[in-house]
Amino acid sequence: MTEILIAVGVLGALGLVFGLVLAIASKVFYVETDPRLDQLNECLPGANCGGCGYPGCGGYADAVLKGEAAIGLCASGGDECAQRMAQIMGVKAEKVARKVALVRCSGYKGVDENGKATGAKQKGEYEGIKDCLAATKVAGRGPLICKFGCLGFGNCVAQCKYDALSIVDGIAKVDQEKCVGCMSCAAACPRNLIVPVEYGKHVVIACASTAKGSVTIRGCSAGCIGCGLCKKICPNGAITIDQNLATIDYSKCSGCGLCANVCPKHLITVNKAYSPEA
Repeated sequence: MTEILIAVGVLGALGLVFGLVLAIASKVFYVETDPRLDQLNECLPGANCGGCGYPGCGGYADAVLKGEAAIGLCASGGDECAQRMAQIMGVKAEKVARKVALVRCSGYKGVDENGKATGAKQKGEYEGIKDCLAATKVAGRGPLICKFGCLGFGNCVAQCKYDALSIVDGIAKVDQEKCVGCMSCAAACPRNLIVPVEYGKHVVIACASTAKGSVTIRGCSAGCIGCGLCKKICPNGAITIDQNLATIDYSKCSGCGLCANVCPKHLITVNKAYSPEA
């Protein structure tokens, strides 16, 4: 019994000594932190998506505090987050427009009611690994004739943390209401089809093909052929043709939809569901 009491006493004494040592060490080696760091972290959504280019929200907040990163890089937090961070840092931040992902392909891989192939055409039946990157390594850069088309195996879907992407009729589609614009999906696409656009910009040219019109037609019935009709009819000069591909300058686009009316491939769509006026 005496031995047990001695052991308990020794352990208690050791605990007291170590506790005192730790208490003294915490005072001696204490590093004062800037209270603004916690405040900046509270502004961020905690998504840790990496869209800002830093390792998580904490890494971005620390970089902003040190002056190594610009305010407004958080796609998930948007303008509200940027303005709050700017207030904490005592600076003025430019208004940050919300960005969402756009998949530049509208080529449904299937057949119409008459049995005619529509959209992106396949070279043959693909039986390889159901992975976009793996598919680009076989059969001459993939199973599609169009080397710019969405392969539809869902690498981007698997990468998205917000359930904002899905495969519809063989093509990746973005739910803009769920998308936070982190663009992690873009990094997963081996064909670089996914780009950021401003939320609410509802006139969309969903194609990335820079091939000549005749080449595009052989590979996809829905691809841009660079005819220039959309450019000619645009009243604001918002559309340009570069390397056989029409692109929109959204800073000039009024969303009138005239370009969609004249597109012979019915490629340009006006999605009123995402229009601010809808």
